[in-house]
Amino acid sequence: MDNIQYNRIIRQISSPPPGAASPPSVQAESRPGTATAFQTLLEKQLQSNGEIVFSKHAVSRVLQRNIELSESHLHRLNEGFKLAERKGLQEPLILIDKTAFIVNIKNNMVVTTVNGDDLKGSVFTNIDGTVII
Repeated sequence: MDNIQYNRIIRQISSPPPGAASPPSVQAESRPGTATAFQTLLEKQLQSNGEIVFSKHAVSRVLQRNIELSESHLHRLNEGFKLAERKGLQEPLILIDKTAFIVNIKNNMVVTTVNGDDLKGSVFTNIDGTVII
């Protein structure tokens, strides 16, 4: 994957929800153009705001499956986290349109994600609820 695609994903993921303040800019510490650099930048940006963090596995799935993570999707994902937390869920499945996110509420982390045709025939285990946004 080239730097342009990484930069596009980083901009989409790190964009604040409508009405929120912009996060501080962060320089990647790892070699540009690697999943490690992307993960490091993503974690720093999102953890600094108390926002959602994507695990290494989730980042690789986003990249492999070309999952769209627009500002709107991330805002809705954040809402799904809040709803799950209010209901006392620990490891829910959050469905947004045709994309599924397995999340860990305690760590504020997306564990993995699946979308489109990959959802057909999927069995999700070790979840304690589902939030549909």
